Amino acid sequence: MKILFIGDIVAKLGRETVAKILPDLIIKNNIDLVIANAENSAHGKGTTPDVIKELQGYGVNFFTGGNHIFWQKSLLDQMDDLPLVRPANYINSPGKGYDTIDLGGKGKVLVINLVGIAFMQANVSLNPFIFVDNILSSINPEHYKAIILDFHAEASSEKVLMGHYVDGKVLAVLGTHWHVPTADNRILEGGTAYVSDVGMVGAENESLGVSKAIAFERVKSPVPQKSEWVEEGKAVFNAVLIETENVGMKAKSITRLDYWDIL
Repeated sequence: MKILFIGDIVAKLGRETVAKILPDLIIKNNIDLVIANAENSAHGKGTTPDVIKELQGYGVNFFTGGNHIFWQKSLLDQMDDLPLVRPANYINSPGKGYDTIDLGGKGKVLVINLVGIAFMQANVSLNPFIFVDNILSSINPEHYKAIILDFHAEASSEKVLMGHYVDGKVLAVLGTHWHVPTADNRILEGGTAYVSDVGMVGAENESLGVSKAIAFERVKSPVPQKSEWVEEGKAVFNAVLIETENVGMKAKSITRLDYWDIL
């Protein structure tokens, strides 16, 4: 099985970039399942049912979130009906923290979303390491062809530690949140595919999707600056492709698929 995971899709430019790159990528690489982090896909913060539907039209099958997932109110009442998971350790919150994708004869895939606790300034209800234990103990791994964990976190130490903590228990631990792709994609000792951050899809020459002119003022002045999400110009597409072994939660490979200077 080949699973493509796309980094944080940022705003309209990010969605347009997915439309340009993804359909051919699926055909070229014979991809079975496409998952994307959508927490910034609706004009920079949050997502909406309409945005989810739009991205499905480009070939994305399932979506994960992060600390911005609840920003768009139109999403809240429909989260349970969408192919979307939000951080599982946001308990007493709308939506699901993990969910199953049924690929028929190719098997079932469990997708888990967790948010980190170090430096996140997020209202996290439970430690992610404790919560991932709870999730994995509640399921039978033999029922799944793959278990994918999107760990949306700030600290590299916390991300790396999570990878080793669930090594051999899940197919992949894929870091999100930084919007900056890392080069540490590898297979851990127990067979789990790992990368500290997948990256993003959106404006290439700005500040993580936000106008760099605004970012300059933020670092120079105490006067608050409103974010302006860049919707035109060159874009970047960051993703990783995971290929599974035939048995168990063991990855055969994790390969970066990065495209720059997309117009």
